[in-house]
Amino acid sequence: MLTFDETQCVLDGLVDNLPPGIFDGLNCGVALVPDALYDEHGLLILGQYHVEPHGLGRYVTIQYGSLMAAYGHLEPDEFVKKLEDTLHHELVHHLESRAGDRSLEVQDAIDKKRMLSRFRR
Repeated sequence: MLTFDETQCVLDGLVDNLPPGIFDGLNCGVALVPDALYDEHGLLILGQYHVEPHGLGRYVTIQYGSLMAAYGHLEPDEFVKKLEDTLHHELVHHLESRAGDRSLEVQDAIDKKRMLSRFRR
């Protein structure tokens, strides 16, 4: 299990290893936050891409508490892979937003609907 501080160091390294152009327009960066976050259906939210109104900023948050709730039982290398997948997912939202594309957002909604339908059976 990685601590919050260890996870922050790993996340910093993941960010540093990506091409700088990916972060164009992401003026508030990537933040690891300690809380677990749930949506209105009780599903964990691992990360979020934020666009503040009036051009105040674009940024990504990664929810350490959510990652721990979902993947805290994994070996450290497997946990890091989930962290990396979450970071990449949110950065795709950023890139698509800048390009005027909402494909991943649409796919997320489809995946969520499919997941919720499995729970209702």
